[in-house]
This record gives sequence, structure tokens and C-alpha cells, in this order.
Amino acid sequence: MLDRFITPVIKPLLAPVVLLLDKKNVHPDQLTLVGFGFGMLAVPLLALQLWYGALFFIALNRIVDGLDGALARHQKHTSAAGGYLDICVDFLFYAAIPLGFALANPTENALAAAVLLTVFIGTGSSFLAFAIPAEKLHLPRPQFANKSFYFLNGLTEGTETIAFFVAFCLWPAYFPELAYSFAFLGAITIFTRIHGGYHTLKNHTLKKNTSVNPSQRGKST
Repeated sequence: MLDRFITPVIKPLLAPVVLLLDKKNVHPDQLTLVGFGFGMLAVPLLALQLWYGALFFIALNRIVDGLDGALARHQKHTSAAGGYLDICVDFLFYAAIPLGFALANPTENALAAAVLLTVFIGTGSSFLAFAIPAEKLHLPRPQFANKSFYFLNGLTEGTETIAFFVAFCLWPAYFPELAYSFAFLGAITIFTRIHGGYHTLKNHTLKKNTSVNPSQRGKST
């Protein structure tokens, strides 16, 4: 929900770093993998209850995740392969953070982490499942024109997810309450995405089927 407002603010801040990385001949896909590595380092730190250390690597992951796309656009290296790699490692990172909290305290956190992971599967699948026909049908996406995958808006997007990850690390004792709260918001996102995506595709199909081909006018069936 907040991504559309946060992205224009962050983009100018990344520009100097993007120029430096371009001069060093860094490839965007290399940056994607480095960022993923940073994110995975948070998991053992969470398991060891080193909350601030984990938060540091979560923040690094998100910074690099913003840089790789900006670098790809600057170098004209945007591609389906790069977008695919980026979205895969992003979802793995998102799933790994609740796992880290479950490992830290299985008795208190495991169920909440499982519920949150279930919701993550719902938000991710509703996002990706819509992206396939939306790309095929060339549906407009004015808010995320530079993304490799079609973005169907929801109540919980990247910005909200990271905000909760930060909250998890700052107040780890309240992980279950925070996780259930985020899961509730994520469930709303699942419903709105499935509802909106279904009706968007259905209406597009109806419009396509009901449109009359000018070359067929006046012809008998």
C-alpha cells in the first residue's frame, strides 16, 4: 500500500550509489545475489536471538534490493531473467525471517511463524498467479511501469513487510502478537488481490469477447 509513495522518495537517494556501482562494472544480478546473502545471514542471528545484528542484515538486504533494480535500469540490463531471480530470492528472504524467529523460541513463536508463512504463501501466489495472465494480456500497470513483474496492489506490500520485520527485531518478545496482526492484514491483501485479480481478468475477457471486429460487420454468421 505504501510502496507507491516510498519508491519515489528512495529513488533519488540511490542514484549516487548506482553511478558508483556502474563505474565498478557491477552487474545487477551480482548485486541481487549479494543482497540475498545479506538477508540469509539474518536467520542464524535471529536463531541466536541477536536481534540488532539480524536487523542490520535485514536492512542491508533491503538497501541492496533497491539498488539492483535501479542499477539494471541505469545500465539498460533489465531482463526477464533478472526480474525472475530478484522475485525468487525476495520471497525466500521474506519466508526465512519468520523461520528465524521460530528457531529462536519454538515454544512461543512457532505457531505464529507458521500462520505468517501461510499468509505469505497466499500473498505471494495471488501476486505471481495474476502476473502471468496480466503480462500475457498486456494489462496496464502505470504505478509500477519499471517492474519486471506485474504488481497487483495490496494492503501489505514490501514497505509494510519490512516495517513489521523491523518491529519483530525491536520487540522480539511480542513476535506472536505482531505476527498475528500482520497475518490478519495479509489475509485482507489475499482477499482483495484474488477478488480484484479475478474480476480484472474476467472483465478484460468479456470486453475482448464482446468487442466487434469492424471487418466482420455486415457479415452473416
